[in-house]
Amino acid sequence: MSKRCEWVPEGNDLYADYHDQEWGVPIHDERDLFEFLILEGAQAGLSWITILKKRENYRKAYDNFAPAIVATYDDKKILELLDNPGIVRNRLKINASIGNAKAFLAVQKEFGSFDKYIWQFVGGKPIVNKWQSLREVPASTAESDAMSKDLKKRGFKFVGSTICYAFMQAAGLVNDHTTDCFRYHQV
Repeated sequence: MSKRCEWVPEGNDLYADYHDQEWGVPIHDERDLFEFLILEGAQAGLSWITILKKRENYRKAYDNFAPAIVATYDDKKILELLDNPGIVRNRLKINASIGNAKAFLAVQKEFGSFDKYIWQFVGGKPIVNKWQSLREVPASTAESDAMSKDLKKRGFKFVGSTICYAFMQAAGLVNDHTTDCFRYHQV
């Protein structure tokens, strides 16, 4: 078997599949970028495996992460989400996801796409790091600090620098696979 990044638990197929197929792969699709933005915010204070296990439920509950639909959620929909055991039932995170959908749409309107906006923080192409171990990987960087600051200025919530860096890793704005991982050279 090929060597993976050390954060992937041995025998955890959900984590392994996520690592092998998605993590660090550059994303330019608007819906996918919105999904990761919302999921990373939902993960705040929790483990990523919790969110991965709930991901399909999130897709159903959040109309497959269509920002134009999420932006229209009303009090009735919020109560429905708060009653859904398949997602993280946190009122602040749910309200933030709706506000973030509205801010996402505003960014799309201003920049032509969220993709064009978000990739500017890394100069339009992935930052390829050369970490040899998990201990070297930072929790945030100057780029995630700048992204966080600008997202907050635009009204986004649950977008602190650490969350932004996790988003950057997930969406492939940075390649943080360790150099001994079989995915390092593939992404």
